[in-house]
Amino acid sequence: MKKFLLDMKVTANERLHKNYCLLKLTSESVLPEMNPGQFVEVRVDNSPSTFLRRPISINFIDKEKNELWLLIQLVGDGTRKLAEARVGDLINILLPLGNGFTIPEKGNESMKLLLIGGGVGTAPMLYLGKYLKEAGFEPTFLLGARSKDDLLQLDLFESIGDVYVTTEDASLGEKGYVTNHSVLSKIKFDKIYTCGPKPMMVAVAKYASSEKIDCEVSLENTMACGLGACLCCVEKTKDDHHVCVCTEGPVFNIEKLSWLN
Repeated sequence: MKKFLLDMKVTANERLHKNYCLLKLTSESVLPEMNPGQFVEVRVDNSPSTFLRRPISINFIDKEKNELWLLIQLVGDGTRKLAEARVGDLINILLPLGNGFTIPEKGNESMKLLLIGGGVGTAPMLYLGKYLKEAGFEPTFLLGARSKDDLLQLDLFESIGDVYVTTEDASLGEKGYVTNHSVLSKIKFDKIYTCGPKPMMVAVAKYASSEKIDCEVSLENTMACGLGACLCCVEKTKDDHHVCVCTEGPVFNIEKLSWLN
């Protein structure tokens, strides 16, 4: 897929949480096609300690407004600088990068699809859910967080499909982790997509494997170049090889990874 280097204008910067902001950006030209699960590399200007672009998953594409949404977790100097962006600012972005989620073929609209997100890993689930909905599927969401205040964009998820929630402190939904939610025993899902902290994804992968459910995970390995040159994001496969997450992922079928060995 062709890559583009765009100077994109900030149309909104919404602080959804003390540790998260939602950047909405547009371009003078029509945004190129981007698939759910792909990511972008964002240049951070005026941050002396930030030398490399920051990889951010695609949260949503608003085609009517020609907007790209990026849900950014504030974890370092680079992302904190991005959170200071003002409406009208220009941000240089390389996009789209990586390979996204596999969308079932037409004729399989009756498949029961479960999208599991944890923490900032809920970000790509929103665009994936919207994409599936427009393709005729009825996605179900299972979102996990430490507390209800950490669950973001719930209203948007609810506008797309059924939403189930777990929180570690029981402040919303069922208490515990996503793999403990009762919906897993009530509905037989045909495919699972997941993104979030690695321990959560490994648990989801093992559950899916035990139930013989096809499962794809979106990895969040540390990245630098985003083009497969620096090799800092490599992941071990089940056949003892290594792959670059930025170019061959970030989405992988669990059968390819070493997690189930």
